[in-house]
Amino acid sequence: MIKSHIRRRIIFAVVVIAAISSTILYIGWYSNLLIVKNIEIRGANEVPVQLISETAQVSLNTQLLRVPTTTVVERLKTITQIGRAEVRRGWPSTLVIEISERTPIALTDIPEGCSLDDLKDLNNILLKSGAAIFEMNCIRKHVSKVKGGLLAKTAYPSRVLSLILSDVIGDPIDVIASGPTVHDPSTYADAISIINKYNIKNEIPIQIYQLLEDGVNNKRQETLKESDEALELTSNLIIGTNKLALKIAKQKAALFGYETKIITDKLEGNIMDVAKYIMDSIKNTKKENIHEKTCLLFAGETTIKVEGEGLGGRNQHLALLISKLLKDEPGITFLSAGTDGTDGPTDAAGAVVDSFTSQTASDFQLNMNQYINNCDSYRFFQEVGGLVKTGPTQTNVMDLMVVLISRQ
Repeated sequence: MIKSHIRRRIIFAVVVIAAISSTILYIGWYSNLLIVKNIEIRGANEVPVQLISETAQVSLNTQLLRVPTTTVVERLKTITQIGRAEVRRGWPSTLVIEISERTPIALTDIPEGCSLDDLKDLNNILLKSGAAIFEMNCIRKHVSKVKGGLLAKTAYPSRVLSLILSDVIGDPIDVIASGPTVHDPSTYADAISIINKYNIKNEIPIQIYQLLEDGVNNKRQETLKESDEALELTSNLIIGTNKLALKIAKQKAALFGYETKIITDKLEGNIMDVAKYIMDSIKNTKKENIHEKTCLLFAGETTIKVEGEGLGGRNQHLALLISKLLKDEPGITFLSAGTDGTDGPTDAAGAVVDSFTSQTASDFQLNMNQYINNCDSYRFFQEVGGLVKTGPTQTNVMDLMVVLISRQ
């Protein structure tokens, strides 16, 4: 009797477990409770996020349990720049794709005593530090074998002609791409000073910092200076700038009937200050404006110190800041986007907002300040709409901001 009773309990327990398992499987396989609402891509630096998404062939609203993770990994490995790929489910509604990229650059650019990972870590630290582009490039030049004019020195006595697209405000050729064929006025001491300015010494890989200190102590060769004979056989020609982009944008706006003003091609500084400057320009234009439709154009590159664990880029973040300030400004549309088609580690070039954006956020019960403080602009615009996705443009002349004003 006792054995029979135990047997019945065991059978009952097995049946219950089977029923629960079947229910869970049914919910995950057929119901809408476990569907892909977000696809989070990690590790993409050079490989476009859009290319990864398209190659993975996983659509939003797919049942999470039905995603063939092994097949997705095999698809991703067809992208030659991807060395390793991992796909996993992030319950209840996120598919996480994490990749490691192969490095298409020449390994001769890695200085002795440092690794490629050291340089990658340095770059990520600099991007999040809030440093200006010329400050970041000063450091990059001094941990390179080709930047800071050293490519021209390596090529000497061959003749060198560089055709340059400027992604730096003011078009200083010694800063663009860290000036591989241009003399460099900066020093190792300048690089150390910048690291101290932004208080990132303890974050910098120790091998990198040691290399810079060796340079200060004259144990390493400095970058190319103006008197070097290699420069006699080197020519540099700028073939594209943001001034050209603004000129074409102005012509296009005129075709749509807008009275257009180029406000500046040198927009730079802290992103909060830039947002205020743009809003002041809008308000001043509205006071003076007699036209039905006006277009204001800005170009440059803002700086932002990344806080939190959000996802976004400086253009999306600027658009988010402006959307709050446009709450009581009807008839205004604002766009901020990167001319290279990418903004931060996302598949968007930027975002577009208007006076209704903040109301939409309120309707969706979204806390805009929370998204701002967490630097999570991409996910904000995923919810309310407004992401601008062009795909890579294969060029880069910094960021472009467009304001359209319609008289109410």
